[in-house]
Amino acid sequence: MSDTKPENQALRTLIVDDEPLAVERIQVICAELPAIRVVGTASDGAAALRLAEKLQPDLVLLDMTMPEIDGLGVARKFSESEEEPPAVIFVTAHDHFAVEAFDLEAIDYVLKPVSADRLERAIERAAARRGERKEAPGKWLEELWVPHRSELLRIAVSAVHQIDAERDYVRLHVGNPAEPDEESRSYLLLQTIAGLEARLDPEQFIRIHRSTILRRDNIRGLRHDGLGVWSAELQNGDALRIGRTYLSKVKAMAGR
Repeated sequence: MSDTKPENQALRTLIVDDEPLAVERIQVICAELPAIRVVGTASDGAAALRLAEKLQPDLVLLDMTMPEIDGLGVARKFSESEEEPPAVIFVTAHDHFAVEAFDLEAIDYVLKPVSADRLERAIERAAARRGERKEAPGKWLEELWVPHRSELLRIAVSAVHQIDAERDYVRLHVGNPAEPDEESRSYLLLQTIAGLEARLDPEQFIRIHRSTILRRDNIRGLRHDGLGVWSAELQNGDALRIGRTYLSKVKAMAGR
């Protein structure tokens, strides 16, 4: 957008969903939220792009699966614009597009059926970010969205100390492993470990096994178990075997 809008002005909002009942429900919720003003609705991605160009919304509440151009495609078009794009909140029944949505710098990812409280929190986040200077997206992930009960939680990548592969999923272990009294939490994310590894900062994370990635500061030391077998000793006292494929890289981290 070319004009700078006052911080206290309601966000001009476009609702995009191919299900009329979903649009109606979101409109009803939005009518009770003074932080936004609905300026239009669209039932497919192509219409969303046309309306966004004409209406120049501050915020788009965007469904993920739609005919022709899906939600990711619409958000990608917004991000490619030379002008400041609208903020995007995905509102969808599908939880497995969260990583792709984050790559497109979406503000939030709200699961259907939409609750008024959950949507209001997402819109408050969009309002709080209004006016921030748009920066080029970083190369490395800083946050992840993970399914938890009926919503998705934002997890700071810096809070993840271990990642384990579980078939087509990864399990994220969250918390401070050096604090034994801290509650241990883990979350499943639909993502391959190789795909996630490619998005993690190698200065912060290292893969020690085909099934395991560790945050570097979670490694207390390396232990030689004999016959060429090495283990990584963790801050909580556990030890994890290092795969032969990854041993040279792990040793290089330790200056060996």
